[in-house]
Amino acid sequence: MKTIKQVLKLSNFINLILVFILCVSFGNAQVLDAEGKDSNKPETELPPDIYWDVKAYLPNAKLVKIKAIDKDGNMYNVKAIQNFYDTSILNVKALVNGEQLPIKLIVKEDDMYFPLKAIANDGTLLDIKAVTDEGVLLPVKGVGKSGNIVYIKAIGKDNAFFNVFAISPEGIVNDIKGVKMLDTKLETTINGVLVYAHVKALKQN
Repeated sequence: MKTIKQVLKLSNFINLILVFILCVSFGNAQVLDAEGKDSNKPETELPPDIYWDVKAYLPNAKLVKIKAIDKDGNMYNVKAIQNFYDTSILNVKALVNGEQLPIKLIVKEDDMYFPLKAIANDGTLLDIKAVTDEGVLLPVKGVGKSGNIVYIKAIGKDNAFFNVFAISPEGIVNDIKGVKMLDTKLETTINGVLVYAHVKALKQN
């Protein structure tokens, strides 16, 4: 014959099992809103990618597009890509034939500035240029460094520097800058290309 203590223990154990079953059932239950739609959303659900335009600011309040250009002269869009709600730091990519190619500052050889390039899967480099309405191509490069930040500018006549930034569809503006994570000259290697710094669209200070 079971003692009262044993019966109580068994009863408590059964109650725990019932609570567990109820919790699991509730967690898997479909919760409907006022319109009868499922209001449960996975915590990891992300908004669709938002593409920010990347432009250079020239004198007389003139904005010009930044493009990736292959060896045949074909031009491709350059975008800062927002794939989360936080807009303080965004990746910058070249949109080439349905692919998003990384854009990096690469290790320089003889150039006094750090070249800015898009890197294809086979290691081919695409130039990054500012393109004026008249079709003039201005180089875009890393021109100076402070701490782990590399300043990226479009370069005009007489080495005049013009700011490069990303603009969201709502008009938010982030600066395009190089970011170094390491103290060494070589940051990483991508598809055989020696990278000096990553390129990001950073929230303005």
